[in-house]
Amino acid sequence: MKAIWNGATLAESNETVVVEGNHYFPADSINKDHFQPSETHTVCGWKGTASYYDVVVNGETNKDAAWYYPAAKEDAKNIEGHIAFWKGVQVVE
Repeated sequence: MKAIWNGATLAESNETVVVEGNHYFPADSINKDHFQPSETHTVCGWKGTASYYDVVVNGETNKDAAWYYPAAKEDAKNIEGHIAFWKGVQVVE
């Protein structure tokens, strides 16, 4: 699977985990050059507190376009530290 935005490959892995229709990519599969930490956090009742990244490509920023659970709850431990995408990021095979 590949995550693509603004012509750049943000992540690529054959080992994504699908939860609620989202592909979660292993942390070591992302291109860190395109990620900046965000101050945004949200809470999911069963997964825990999510942290976000802004995605930056060619000088354009897609705010909070990637998220992850640094300390997932027990039922979501399989995605702890994995990164998922939204806000126009295409996830393709």
